[in-house]
Amino acid sequence: MPQRLPVMRVEEVEGGAVLATIPDTHTIALHFSGRAPEVLATYRAILAAADQLGRFEEDVKKTSIHLTRKTAFAAVTTQRMALILTLKASADIQSERIVKHQQVAPHRWHLDVRLERPVQVDRELIGWLRHAYDLAG
Repeated sequence: MPQRLPVMRVEEVEGGAVLATIPDTHTIALHFSGRAPEVLATYRAILAAADQLGRFEEDVKKTSIHLTRKTAFAAVTTQRMALILTLKASADIQSERIVKHQQVAPHRWHLDVRLERPVQVDRELIGWLRHAYDLAG
């Protein structure tokens, strides 16, 4: 199973920039606090699918968790009973599963999928995840 790379952050200080590892105040556990157990199980299913694609890291943000290669290929935002998986795409995808379509550049889309159960991380979604992973490399 591929290993995720540790997240490193650059901290700018007076007189130049210094590379430092800084513990992030936002944690994965905080994103799942007060959420239904299926939300964490669904996130773990996404990670298992992404692990099959190759190396990536989990980059914890204040409101989401980014899955990154060279750039982010997916973002996960948790809700009480579901999560929103935002995928990078080179073109719009017409599917009832996609709840939001946002064109961010001429050949770049961000597509949101609402997931409530691990079983929804199926062949179709893994195909979209694979395409997003390839775009981020």
